[in-house]
Amino acid sequence: MSRRPRRRLSGMSTFVLIPGAGSSAWYWHLVTPLLEAHGHDTVAVELPYGDESADFGDYVKATLDAIGERRDLVVVGHSLGAYTATLVCAELPVDLLVLVAAMVPRPGESAGDWWANTGHSSPEPFDEVEVFLHDVSEELVAEGWDHVGEQAGRPFEDPWPLTEWPDVPTRFLLCRDDRFFTAEFQRRVVRERLRIEPDEMGGGHLPALARPAELADRLLRYVGELDAHRDDWRIAQTLGE
Repeated sequence: MSRRPRRRLSGMSTFVLIPGAGSSAWYWHLVTPLLEAHGHDTVAVELPYGDESADFGDYVKATLDAIGERRDLVVVGHSLGAYTATLVCAELPVDLLVLVAAMVPRPGESAGDWWANTGHSSPEPFDEVEVFLHDVSEELVAEGWDHVGEQAGRPFEDPWPLTEWPDVPTRFLLCRDDRFFTAEFQRRVVRERLRIEPDEMGGGHLPALARPAELADRLLRYVGELDAHRDDWRIAQTLGE
């Protein structure tokens, strides 16, 4: 695991919020005001998800450009956004990485290979509304169609370029009612790949829309627990070496 210098949180954090496949920064629009109400800064990132020429390097550049000079970073990646989130952690000092209902890559593994490598199986028959939106309000579902689109295929082709997990304390939050990445599946993958126990909350695959207050509370709690978790994370990774 590569070592990067760490700084203690100044008291207020910048939450860098990275959406999943085919999703825009709008995905986080109910969470950002809840974090900002506690004095934190937020950056909800717009990724070039529809650009067939854009690879994860372009996704990382878009994220770094959005961050600018901000520091005291808590990087949050949802679903496919975990690939971008981990790569950002290799570019900047990051205090905490939080993965929410997310993919957990291994060195050299493309997002396209991840599915078979982890033993993931999609629900059959696959109904997008039933799988992703079953617990999202009708009003948000109707509004959301203007903020999602077809995910380009290029990010699924290239291998995850890191040689090891970034040296950043990491939390994983799964959703117990997730019909895409089931709780049982996520528990197994997180234990195997991160050597930690995932945290759990209710709801489906899109908690920022279905349960924004609960998700924001979790993120705020993670910041408050950072010092203790940093030690726990280090111990877990050392025991796994």
